[in-house]
Amino acid sequence: MASNTMAGLITGSNSHFSHDSDEHKAPTGRQSSLKTCRVCGDEIGYKENGELFVACHVCGFPVCKPCYEYERSEGNQCCPQCNTRYKRHKGCPRVVGDEEENLDGDDFEDEFPIKNHYDELDQHRDVNHLVISFNDMKAYSSAGSVGGKDLEGEKEFYSNAEWKERVEKWKVRQEKRGLLNKEDGKEDQGEEEDEYLMAEARQPLWRKVPIPSSLINPYRIVIVMRLVILAFFFRFRILTPAYDAYPLWLISVICEIWFALSWILDQFPKWFPITRETYLDRLSIRFEREGEPNQLANVDVFVSTVDPLKEPPIITANTVLSILSVDYPVEKVSCYVSDDGASMLLFDSLAETSEFARRWVPFCKKYSIEPRAPEYYFSEKIDYLKDKVQPTFVKERRAMKREYEEFKVKINALVAKALKKPEEGWVMQDGTPWPGNNTRDHPGMIQVYLGSAGALDVEGKELPKLVYISREKRPGYPHHKKAGAMNALVRVSAVLTNAPFMLNLDCDHYINNSKAIREAMCFLMDPQLGKKLCYVQFPQRFDGIDRHDRYANRNTVFFDINMKGLDGIQGPVYVGTGTVFNRQALYGYDPPVSEKRPKMTCDCWPKWCCFCCGGRKSKSKKKSGTAGRGGIFSRLYKKKKMMGKDYVRKGSGSMFDLEEIEEGLEGYEELEKSSLMSQKNFEKRFGQSPVFIASTLMENGGLPEGTNTQSLVKEAIHNISCGYEEKTEWGKEIGWIYGSVTEDILTGFKMHCRGWKSVYCMPKRPAFKGSAPINLSDRLHQVLRWALGSVEIFLSRHCPLWYGYGGKLKYLERMAYTNTIVYPFTSIPLIAYCTIPAVCLLTGKFIIPTLTNLASVWFMALFISIILTGVLELRWSGVAIEDWWRNEQFWVIGGVSAHLFAVFQGLLKVLAGVDTNFTVTAKAADDAEFGDLYLFKWTTLLIPPTTLIILNIVGVVAGVSDAINNGYGSWGPLFGKLFFAFWVIVHLYPFLKGLMGKQNRTPTIVVLWSILLASIFSLIWVRIDPFLPKQNGPILKQCGVEC
Repeated sequence: MASNTMAGLITGSNSHFSHDSDEHKAPTGRQSSLKTCRVCGDEIGYKENGELFVACHVCGFPVCKPCYEYERSEGNQCCPQCNTRYKRHKGCPRVVGDEEENLDGDDFEDEFPIKNHYDELDQHRDVNHLVISFNDMKAYSSAGSVGGKDLEGEKEFYSNAEWKERVEKWKVRQEKRGLLNKEDGKEDQGEEEDEYLMAEARQPLWRKVPIPSSLINPYRIVIVMRLVILAFFFRFRILTPAYDAYPLWLISVICEIWFALSWILDQFPKWFPITRETYLDRLSIRFEREGEPNQLANVDVFVSTVDPLKEPPIITANTVLSILSVDYPVEKVSCYVSDDGASMLLFDSLAETSEFARRWVPFCKKYSIEPRAPEYYFSEKIDYLKDKVQPTFVKERRAMKREYEEFKVKINALVAKALKKPEEGWVMQDGTPWPGNNTRDHPGMIQVYLGSAGALDVEGKELPKLVYISREKRPGYPHHKKAGAMNALVRVSAVLTNAPFMLNLDCDHYINNSKAIREAMCFLMDPQLGKKLCYVQFPQRFDGIDRHDRYANRNTVFFDINMKGLDGIQGPVYVGTGTVFNRQALYGYDPPVSEKRPKMTCDCWPKWCCFCCGGRKSKSKKKSGTAGRGGIFSRLYKKKKMMGKDYVRKGSGSMFDLEEIEEGLEGYEELEKSSLMSQKNFEKRFGQSPVFIASTLMENGGLPEGTNTQSLVKEAIHNISCGYEEKTEWGKEIGWIYGSVTEDILTGFKMHCRGWKSVYCMPKRPAFKGSAPINLSDRLHQVLRWALGSVEIFLSRHCPLWYGYGGKLKYLERMAYTNTIVYPFTSIPLIAYCTIPAVCLLTGKFIIPTLTNLASVWFMALFISIILTGVLELRWSGVAIEDWWRNEQFWVIGGVSAHLFAVFQGLLKVLAGVDTNFTVTAKAADDAEFGDLYLFKWTTLLIPPTTLIILNIVGVVAGVSDAINNGYGSWGPLFGKLFFAFWVIVHLYPFLKGLMGKQNRTPTIVVLWSILLASIFSLIWVRIDPFLPKQNGPILKQCGVEC
């Protein structure tokens, strides 16, 4: 056990633990005597000679140096007041047109103080202001113009030949842009390299890569053509009814109209697909300067689990180990594991994991291995010696593999022990009873394994913090499942570490790319975009899926097509895992508004326009629980920026009690102070925890110096008490939103409604990988849960059809969210449409009358446009046609089974309060590779698609038999019916294979159902009597005379 690296387990109840902290005064603003920039509001500053910086020598309009440089590099290079072109100041970077000014000499030595001026810069640098502020840099371009940085380290990543090649390419680009003369090529090679390094530092941390027009424009043209064809198609369908089969025709037309609307909702959010690239080397150059403190932001990682017997502890342990060994500064990473089942098994497993991490983490970082989850690293069938040059690697790898196998044996022993619970309950190693023996009635528990004093690895280096959390549960209190557990993690992490960013992972999703957090920081730490981002979403990738992906577990179409399309609008939806959050966005704050934006608005509009453009519930509701915009917290957020840079921009600020928060409002006008304190009560919004309330005001996170860890843990225990969220905004406006089993969609939707943006990050090496259910029954139940959550949102007040109008949610983004909550209802027209072909074959009728030549043209055009849309979509997205086809098949399979049950279950749950659960019972399994693929579990979800398959097969047999019986003339009308019947059978083919199991072993229950349904349809077929010859001639009636 890792007893030497652990603090004692701390439990609590509903009692509130208060702890004394030193009094800190709120930081005051800058002196008002300094002139401020009329563009960004920052102070202008002085030049090296002590004179005030003057950007324009014609009119003297006050502009700071960063805004001046930004206007010259990215704007129109002119003064905002007199429109005179800015002249280049000494030490400022050159731009196009500077060569026309005939400046005296070249001052690159002053412009790029790389080698000669470090000492001078260090003398004037204040150690307390090393943390980079995003707000200080908002006037810069996305490159974040920075100077005077140690950039020599970048050369170490390249050989001499590669380095010279990069410098030469840069010189060619500069000559083409007119920023470098050919005579400059004769200068000293060292100066060229310094100039190149400075140019690299000014580059953005990421770039947007639009889809080439040669790929996306034909795709858009075909979409427009398909809309036109649909209009003519429906005109024909509506104006030419099939009178001999009028009910079938009416049902088919209604279904087709619904399918068209669903296609529009799904298609148009993919109108602006984009991809993004990140530059990790520039991130290191900017925030990890040699000889200075690391300035990368802190990150709290959340791992959630419920039942360790269903979610094996070895899987959770691998996820935790991949987090602890991530390629990020150890003092800036903290891992929080939520155990919602209060299991002693997971508690002991984490103790063993923390001990094994002391050897695993240094091994990963020493040899830069990937992935850093040992189970998946040692099971990879690749050449593990590739790119490894250290002679000791093989020996240490063998030793580490042996230690990991010993670690697995210890975990297996804990699992075997947990299967037999003692009658008196579990007992901890010190002899005390386990507080979580009753999983539904236990106190909150927090255990700090790593990150405390003395918790070092085998090389004596610090390890990231590892914390076990189990929130308090009492009978009669709602717990809100995963959403409630995630909100408890938010509060505990805010008290213990308060990192500005949080990574959310499921227990079976390990970090596959050790640089994944750095990928997210390229967006979240961007000076322009970062403050407007609520989260960075990564795609989900999975291990252990069969090569053909029979049940579309990879969901490639959604992650590689739909999400790219949303990234070009307002951002991707939140999918529940693999997401790095901005903590401020989860607190219900609005995104910061650009300081320049008000200057671009017109003041001539009447006042009533604000009610139709920006009005929200806060105008009619003066209470704290409003949607946030226009409310007190939005104004407080803006006031925080106006009270001075030090108040919000220092990495760690003061810890406020409620009295200190009131003292911080002394700079406000008396009337506004009264309004703030009366309209917004912090306790009613965030709960009764002064420490947590103070953490919400620290925009850049961090804890004050000299805090007592033990008292903070006790305060964290109070924050996870079962009654903490009562009469607060948790789950309504703050944190993960309650009200649906798919809390991820609801939470992301609320953030986008407030105006936040999100970003989709797809690194070449997948950032995270997880496990997915690969057998048919488990896959259908997973889809059932997702669809049920969508139905719950549709029937709630947060439905995208009517929620959030007048806000900042873009219309295409709203269309995408609408599609995510209405798609389960497509199951009703889909199952009707899949039944129609069999009915037509059995009755001899058809939903389409005899086609004219023009009608045939529209039918052919519609089918061609559908095919072209799919082909062009695959062309710009790079998705394989097999993945696309599997997605189409499972859309039908899930639509006629899980989605249908989700609709009825959701209606019963929301409208009638009846909670219906569908249980799954395992029948047989196979121990071979992908053995779970052939694992059959009987569930009621299998009944509708099984019935459809049998019905259409019987219909095909009946139709063909009837055509053979009636001769050549009946084959023509038969082909249309057979086409639709085969369309249904082909789409349900993976489902049929799942029923057959391995080696075509059909389960008995399926055989019984098949016989039953076949008998029913056989009786119907006998009643129709298709094989009896049709009598021609007069109709004979009984005369009524007894002959």
